[in-house]
Amino acid sequence: MEEATKKLHPSSSDKTFDHAYANRSLVLLSLISAFVLYIDTMLTPALPKIVSEYNVSIDQASLLISLYTVSGVAVIPIFGKLGDIYGKKRVMLYILITYIIAATATSFAPTFNLVLISRFVQGVGLGLFALCFSLAREQFPKDLVPRAQGVISAVQVAGGALGLLGGAIITSRYGWQGNYHIALPLIVVVTVLIFFLVRESPNLKPGVKLDYIGAAWLGASLTAIVLGISEGTSWGWTSGPIVALLLGGLVSMIPLALYERRLAEPVLDLKLLRQRNLMVANLLVISYGLSLGIAFQTLVYAMELPPPSGFGIGITEIGVYLLPLVVVILPVALGVGAIIPKYGVKPFLYIGSILAASAFLLLSTYTSAEQIEVYLIVYAFGSGMLTVSIQNLLVLSIRKSEMALGTALNTDFRYIGQSLGAPIAGAILSTYVGSYMISGHVLSLPTRTAFQYCFYTSVVAFIVVGLLVVFAREVIGKKTDLHVA
Repeated sequence: MEEATKKLHPSSSDKTFDHAYANRSLVLLSLISAFVLYIDTMLTPALPKIVSEYNVSIDQASLLISLYTVSGVAVIPIFGKLGDIYGKKRVMLYILITYIIAATATSFAPTFNLVLISRFVQGVGLGLFALCFSLAREQFPKDLVPRAQGVISAVQVAGGALGLLGGAIITSRYGWQGNYHIALPLIVVVTVLIFFLVRESPNLKPGVKLDYIGAAWLGASLTAIVLGISEGTSWGWTSGPIVALLLGGLVSMIPLALYERRLAEPVLDLKLLRQRNLMVANLLVISYGLSLGIAFQTLVYAMELPPPSGFGIGITEIGVYLLPLVVVILPVALGVGAIIPKYGVKPFLYIGSILAASAFLLLSTYTSAEQIEVYLIVYAFGSGMLTVSIQNLLVLSIRKSEMALGTALNTDFRYIGQSLGAPIAGAILSTYVGSYMISGHVLSLPTRTAFQYCFYTSVVAFIVVGLLVVFAREVIGKKTDLHVA
């Protein structure tokens, strides 16, 4: 990663650009994003161990994943707004301290309920991503911003993907707590380095106070919506609690929007959301996140379920199969970030959506696990382009004074999309099932048609991504038609 940043050269138009400092801070921001996403994903392969260790059901264990996302989505925009007002570094350090304490408590919790509570608090870590991207936007001149965003995106994706492989290997040897004990000291070191080496954002809003009523209202509404989506499959989509959560969360947004319209510094900034490129970027990440949610769940089932439904591959082997995905996304994201200033973001959004859609069409035809691995490489090219391009479309379209809030809301939309993807995949996989005789038992398992329909749904999602790009204004390159202060 250090080598990747060495290619960043100061803009000829910005003589005050501190090349060494910017690269140093970029490395630290990339690392903290990667470590947090690693801890986020490494718990997934550890769920069976947690089920047996605490004697809980699979549904109870899955709450460790959904409640983490629920709490994160609820506080992301609040942290973004706080970062714009009081300073992105300052808010980041408060989040990191809370995150480290909660993660440590998770790793030593003696009961499942305590694991659940500390993991819920740990969800504050999702608020770090928007602040990292925002701070990086401020460290570089505009023509170098795409490269910086590419570095963070690439390293972050690598951290998340390695969490699956590392989580499986470490859990099998040292228990699921070992993942925390190895990663947390590294996070503490990077936190200390950020405190001493990263400067505070110069774009503050002195005298402005957080809209506490709007923040609490928005957090409660988002919590209800995401919890309803996450637990709909387990509790039943027509059950009273799920209907109440979804309707209550959505309906409460209407009076919240009316209330926020009267404020000069709202948390739910409708003017910000209505800006053309921001609206496009938010719709893009909903579709992109939706496809990720569908794809991840479908691929895990396709590999893990016993034949003839799946390939009967263990979670550690699944991590190995996903490793080429990381190996490809890293250089693609870095490379695209380097050439976006010349060609703009829109060409790569188009190409990325076409490649990703093509990959899922190919996946719908797989006949072996090795084919899945090859087709995922095609997806990696498309995903690498989309991840960096969407992020640059976003940060280059927002005023610096609103950077953290705009990026935070975009992160929320992505997680909402992912939350929608998993139950969609689950509904399809549970609808198209067949009866198979396995080890003397008759099991109902997803059919080949079920997997194909899941992949087709992802294809549609990426077609939508490509169509949405038409409405975006170019933000950099020769055909730039948007100027942001």
